[in-house]
Order: sequence, then C-alpha cells, then structure tokens
Amino acid sequence: MEKEVQNNTLIKSKGIASVKIADDVVSKIAALAALEVDGVSAMAGNYTSENIEKASPKNILKSSKIFVNEGKVRVDMSILMNYSYNIPATSKLVQDRVKSSIESMTGLDVTDVNVRIAGITMPE
Repeated sequence: MEKEVQNNTLIKSKGIASVKIADDVVSKIAALAALEVDGVSAMAGNYTSENIEKASPKNILKSSKIFVNEGKVRVDMSILMNYSYNIPATSKLVQDRVKSSIESMTGLDVTDVNVRIAGITMPE
C-alpha cells in the first residue's frame, strides 16, 4: 500500500482504488479521542464533545495541529483539564488514546502526540 501526501490530504492507494484522508478528519479524531479521557474538560478554545460537531473544522484545527510526512503523523494539541487531576498521568492517557484512535481509524502511523495544557477548569 502506497502512501503519499498531496495538499494536506493523505492518499492511500492500492491497485485501482485510493482513499483520501484530510487533515481535518485526523484532527477531529484526535480531539474526540482526547475528550474521552477522564480529566480532560475541553480542547483549547473551549470545544467540548457536545459542541465539537457544530464547530467549523478551521476552529478545531486551532486546538490540534496535524503534521503528515510520508505516512507518519505528528499531533500537537492543547487541552483544558479539570482541577485536581494529575497532569502527567492524564497527559499520558491522552497521548495513548489519541495515538490508538488515529492508528485504528486511519491506518496511519502516529510518531508523536504532544500535549499542551492550556488551562485548568475549576469546579462550579
């Protein structure tokens, strides 16, 4: 299976068929996977799992950046965490969840998932 990048879209081809995966799709997979982790309250920009579907792809891309090079993916993302959660442990869970979600849904190899804690959400 060949992989090439063209106009921020990964093209996977085999025989006569090809699949094009836009960066927006990978970014949304990463954001939704991060929001599944207990302790993550939102993506930077205050995007929660409830309103991420309504948000435009350009706004979601601000909270997570996707870099594709020769079929390898690097993810840089910013999240908001709930108060009282262990930052290193929760960040590791986010990295693992994002990596496994992208790899299982797209077949791409994820080399790095860099997590930036953009803020803490205080309880009401």
